[in-house]
Amino acid sequence: MKKILIVGGEAVPFASTGGLGDVMGSLPEALAQSGADVRAVMPLYSSIDDTYRAKMEKVCEFTVHLAWRRQYCGVYAYKNGSATYYFIDNEYYFRRSSIYGQYDDGERYAFFCHAVLDMLPLIGFFPDVLHANDWQAAMTVIYLKQKYGADQRYGDIKTVYTIHNIDYQGIFDFAILGDVFDLPAEARPCVEFDGCINLTKGAMVCCDRLTTVSRSYAGELQSPYFSGRLSAIIHQQEYKMHGIVNGIDTDYYNPDGDHDLKFSYSIENMAGKAENKADLQRMFSLAESPTTPVVAMISRLASHKGFDLVRCVLEEMLQWNIQFVLLGTGEKELEDYFSDLARRYPGKVGVMLAFNKAIAKQVYAGSDIFLMPSKSEPCGLSQMIASAYGTVPVVRAIGGLRDTIHPYNPETKEGNGITFASYNAHDMMDAVRRAVDLFESEKDWRALVHNAMTVDFSWSASAAGYLSIYKDLIET
Repeated sequence: MKKILIVGGEAVPFASTGGLGDVMGSLPEALAQSGADVRAVMPLYSSIDDTYRAKMEKVCEFTVHLAWRRQYCGVYAYKNGSATYYFIDNEYYFRRSSIYGQYDDGERYAFFCHAVLDMLPLIGFFPDVLHANDWQAAMTVIYLKQKYGADQRYGDIKTVYTIHNIDYQGIFDFAILGDVFDLPAEARPCVEFDGCINLTKGAMVCCDRLTTVSRSYAGELQSPYFSGRLSAIIHQQEYKMHGIVNGIDTDYYNPDGDHDLKFSYSIENMAGKAENKADLQRMFSLAESPTTPVVAMISRLASHKGFDLVRCVLEEMLQWNIQFVLLGTGEKELEDYFSDLARRYPGKVGVMLAFNKAIAKQVYAGSDIFLMPSKSEPCGLSQMIASAYGTVPVVRAIGGLRDTIHPYNPETKEGNGITFASYNAHDMMDAVRRAVDLFESEKDWRALVHNAMTVDFSWSASAAGYLSIYKDLIET
């Protein structure tokens, strides 16, 4: 039986800020279904709900030696489905107001990574493969190569490092190489990039396999435009790089029996979707009209999500027979713009500057068209969730959006969405126009919605991709 340890800074349902949390929450269970012994580990943040804490079992405690520091570490275990989750406890580092963005994040996650490796003999589990995710877990890969490899128990561990978003690399001043990260001067070439410590670069160099969250993004990262200046390093590591698209929890995101919706529906009986649309129009103070397509966005309000394109042409689009719904928070300038737009277009534009998963599901279920015009998108989950709810994605063909959404062909009735290639406002507007035209053609729209809802976006295919990599490593 394969033994896999997945390491990351967050996991659903315990604590999460984005896509990494969804991966850490779903991938272990999907892998465990294959019969592998899968365990995951993350920090025990103070924000983790007491309902989970009450069911955790303390496994061990020890002292982590990190340079001159001597810090307590407790390890708690929680069975989540078929996978076991471990939680690294230290209130000095993890009793904070937010998960990330603290002044000492480098020290916090160096402690976490050191503790993960120190706990292995105490819990009696040395994995065949350690799978680290993003810069917060990168030091586990680096430490295995630079500090722990002389011990045969650690030296036999193979490593996989996954980049979820290259924009977050873990960059620090070299002054803390020894004092905080507890790495010798000899490790400098491994982690050095552009005169700084770069933990993502170090993990890429040290790992046995390098993955990212879609095939297209793996190719894009070799371009300076997408790579956050690391394209040369990625080119060097290309031989060990793989792109595996993420999945979604198809039980949680299922309109047939979703408790967050007032009206259930399925691909066999879509009547409930029309009821959810009317409910959404009421919720966002839009005119109730079954024949008016609702175009929705659920997103962090940031320019790289394509909002500069939306701002350029949305008022022109609002002259059509459409309504626009936005759910999200972010940059104040964008929040102010969309709030003002809702004021100026009552009955046509609804804006909610918040994020709530239950309301998000109502938006997915009640809208007709889901817009994702991202400048870059490593994988993206919203286009897959929208598809599950029979809401047609209109996306820019980039990264994971290109890998998951394929343009609808009215002649062959193939394709599960509408795409556009150039990062251009009028190309985006043309894609929305094509979607609106299809909406007005009942036969084509029914076929397109059916295609969207029948794509398998479950974690089973993604898990098979990772299992293939693990198997290849173990047998090498």
